[in-house]
Amino acid sequence: MTHDNPTTPAAGRGIRLRPGGSRRLLAGASAAVLAPALLTACGGDSGTTTTSDGLIQVTVGGGGSIFDTPLQVADANGYFRKQGLKIKFVTLTAATGPSALQSGSVQFYDSSPTAFVSALAKGLPQLAVSTDGLGNPLGLVVSKKFASAHNLTAKSPAEQVAKALSGSTGGASSANTKAEAGIFLDKYGVDPDKKVRWVSLPSPAADKAAINSGQIDWFVTSEPIPLQIQDDGDGVVVADPFKVPEWAAEDAGYGQLVVTQKSYATAHPDVVKKFAAAIQQATAYMDTHLKDSNDQTVLKAAQKSLEGVPDGVVQASLQQVDWPTSGSMNAAGWKKTMAFLGGLGTLPAGAEVTTDNWTNKYLP
Repeated sequence: MTHDNPTTPAAGRGIRLRPGGSRRLLAGASAAVLAPALLTACGGDSGTTTTSDGLIQVTVGGGGSIFDTPLQVADANGYFRKQGLKIKFVTLTAATGPSALQSGSVQFYDSSPTAFVSALAKGLPQLAVSTDGLGNPLGLVVSKKFASAHNLTAKSPAEQVAKALSGSTGGASSANTKAEAGIFLDKYGVDPDKKVRWVSLPSPAADKAAINSGQIDWFVTSEPIPLQIQDDGDGVVVADPFKVPEWAAEDAGYGQLVVTQKSYATAHPDVVKKFAAAIQQATAYMDTHLKDSNDQTVLKAAQKSLEGVPDGVVQASLQQVDWPTSGSMNAAGWKKTMAFLGGLGTLPAGAEVTTDNWTNKYLP
């Protein structure tokens, strides 16, 4: 996404197998490969196989973030299996995801609009076939010392927070999160270029270390890192999409996408339809069941991608995303998304999305 992914490995590490429950899935997949009954299916260049029990196996890449939850819910609730699919999960970075999709290492990629539009700008023939999350689950976390010095709490009004950040030191591990912080500051008359001293850091993990050491006063990144810092007692989350509507789906038109290669969609429309149907069923389930505090299905599914994150932090992070009951897209939504991305100033020159790059025809 435009924000950092706190659990994504360094780009150079490429594909990484998922922790926790994913090991079970991948172990089963490996065993299936060794079984003599395993048959090649769906074309030699697709990497798709049919197992001995008649399921079509496909590989999907995600970022190891809160946005992977629909994939895990669809698997946990048996939606993929009901569609005749067996899923293998791998973790990718924004840098490796589009290329893994292009090479056929994965058949589907759970992509941010930023990564998708950047891939299109490079001429990669990729196709968005569904939306599976809406919004920017961002948190602006200040150090405990800074919060105390400026009388900031989690309930402090947005304007008070912005004014307090004037003259501070902010951390930035990506151009996107720096720009998103700038959107917030600009709204309240705080020039992010003149009123903030920026420290460039290599990752959200480095942001976290820097705030703990006192090198920086605050930073913005995607959840769950900000809420984890607050949960540990080392900082305070003073801005989120509820307090900064410019980050939320309604204003930004931003979300998460299910992306595949155009050639794969053309060759295997039935598989794309089955996959999109399972994901839509999962997000519809999430939209309903996240409101039920007694239902632990979504929480447990999310923890497969966010291993070790406290339950309360995961739950709060999930609440910052709108989980759509339909994965459909439209031109107005894409126009709003592109305006938001354009405002960040981090996309390649000439980047655009046309109706050739997205479709609803594979949705139920």
